[in-house]
Amino acid sequence: MNQFLVMSGVQASLFIYLAVGYLMQKLGVITQSVRGGITNLLVMILLPCMVFNSFHQEISAQKMISAAAILAVAFALSFFAWFVGWLIYRRYPQEKASILRYGTLVANSGFAGLPVIQSAYGATGLFYASIFIIPNRIFMWSTGVSMFQKGKSCNWVRDVLLNPGIIAVELGLARMLLKIRLPGFVDTAVAGMGNCTTAISIIVVGSILAEVDLKSIFSKDALFLSFVRLIFLPGCALIALKATGFERLATAVAVVLTGMPIGSTTAILGEKYGADASFASKCVFVTTLLSLFTIPIFTFFL
Repeated sequence: MNQFLVMSGVQASLFIYLAVGYLMQKLGVITQSVRGGITNLLVMILLPCMVFNSFHQEISAQKMISAAAILAVAFALSFFAWFVGWLIYRRYPQEKASILRYGTLVANSGFAGLPVIQSAYGATGLFYASIFIIPNRIFMWSTGVSMFQKGKSCNWVRDVLLNPGIIAVELGLARMLLKIRLPGFVDTAVAGMGNCTTAISIIVVGSILAEVDLKSIFSKDALFLSFVRLIFLPGCALIALKATGFERLATAVAVVLTGMPIGSTTAILGEKYGADASFASKCVFVTTLLSLFTIPIFTFFL
């Protein structure tokens, strides 16, 4: 019950951030060009700072074992999500199937998930989450992009290795394992920038959602994807991890991040590769809105 109340409070705060972003976009304060600049700032600087700062803690053998275990779980869940998407969307045309499969495979575990984990589970939870999202990033730029390219090759190795979030994980691990001490003013600056991430990232999401036509948003296919992304996948993760006696905090992190909505990259890639970008935007909105309710419900069972 305590985790449920904590997560409900976190999601209530996120709803306020969403509302602010929605209002600012409607008032013309956050335009597309402004949002593009803020998004680049988040992806290139603020999110990596938050990830890097999560490794600023004492490491123990048990914590490293738990990190290795949660990495293995993340890979297993990614493979499972890929298989589920391949299996259940075969009857859809390519322009819509690519959206559904990508949304099933790739959750918004970085842009929205990390701030939620930091708020609910603190530094240790954020450390586990930073490890958990590694497979998500690998699948995003490899299998995920190929879903839109109809078999064309892409330089996913470069995209993964040069991803700012992955670089932050690598630098953070090096700092933790080698016990590298940074000057106090550097730590303060990194922590300060990382602490900006939660509010700014969700405000940006709210501004994106403000552009979606609400009249036709709750389509059958969008709701089906929401069920798979927000209920089926985290439900399977919860049952499997509980059955195997996985560490409680690591289980919470895995379930919450697995139950995150689809990312805005779904619509961006849809637009770029000629898929149904309008449908993708609706799916982003519906899954984000419904996740405000489904994620606290899942924490009730953790």
